[in-house]
Amino acid sequence: MELSPPKLVERLASEPMRPVYLVAGAEPLTVLETADAIRAQARAQGYDERLVHEAGKDFEWGVLGADFGALSLFSQRRVFDLRLPTGRPGREGGEFLRDYCANPPPDTVLLITCAEWSKAHAGKWSEAIAKAGHMAVCWPVKPDALPDWLRERLNRVGLTLDADALAILAERVEGNLLAADQEIQKLTLQLEPGARLDGPGLVALIADSARYDVFQLFDAALAGDAQRAVRVLAGLRAEGAQVPQLMGWLGGQLLVLARLAAAGQAGEDMAAVMRRQGIWQARQAQFRAALKRHPGNRWDRFVAECARIDQASKGRLDADPWLLLERLLVAVARPKATLALLAA
Repeated sequence: MELSPPKLVERLASEPMRPVYLVAGAEPLTVLETADAIRAQARAQGYDERLVHEAGKDFEWGVLGADFGALSLFSQRRVFDLRLPTGRPGREGGEFLRDYCANPPPDTVLLITCAEWSKAHAGKWSEAIAKAGHMAVCWPVKPDALPDWLRERLNRVGLTLDADALAILAERVEGNLLAADQEIQKLTLQLEPGARLDGPGLVALIADSARYDVFQLFDAALAGDAQRAVRVLAGLRAEGAQVPQLMGWLGGQLLVLARLAAAGQAGEDMAAVMRRQGIWQARQAQFRAALKRHPGNRWDRFVAECARIDQASKGRLDADPWLLLERLLVAVARPKATLALLAA
């Protein structure tokens, strides 16, 4: 059945997992969040193993078929995460997917995500998916609908903007939902839940945030500028920021880098992986440069260090969380400094 992304997410908790899902569209945030909801519900229903396949130009569909038939050592229920960036499986892939939908293996979920979609992409293969499972197309949010989209996202985090403030925010993000989501995350770092802003209040807050913010902090470490990272961190601390406020964004970005490093080691197309992770084109060069500074498994170590910092910030570890965070940022920026971090 073809459903809107919200309707698909709504139905997940009220029915058993379908054998196949297709989530497609050029709106990466909606694709990512819808696919994440499917994966989360699959885990909740006992699909504990996940296998990822990237269907690029020379993808061998027989390899995916062989994986379907292979016995798992870890779980009887499996999710096959098939990334089809172009939204075009080709003749062989279309036949493979139609055959799968006609006779899906037991205890198997096939989740297909596509970064491109239009009516020209649809065909018998997508019709078969809609019949055997669910299909959701993530169309771009129209300009006149963007304020309502922003209002709903703000409601989730307990913030309210009046009509003028919503218009200003909509203009600032220029229809880019990933940018909009990041702006809302920035507001949650600066405001208490339940806060309400008018237009002038939002403008003032945006102007204030230009001094120091968590985004500048991470970008400095990502760029290898340890001195600036330390300076921005000191500025944030002087302005009253708290470590737990910073760790949500920092930890999430380091987790993205760990995923990118793992994908690179597995030989995946890094540009496609970055698009799936919601990294803007303008920032991809920064991420690539940072990945070259450290071996893949070191990013996992950085992610683990975030957990220690969080524990220290909550009094569960006898250590100064600000010092630990400073060491982490310097280690990300300077490979030689990582040795001190690992020895701590």
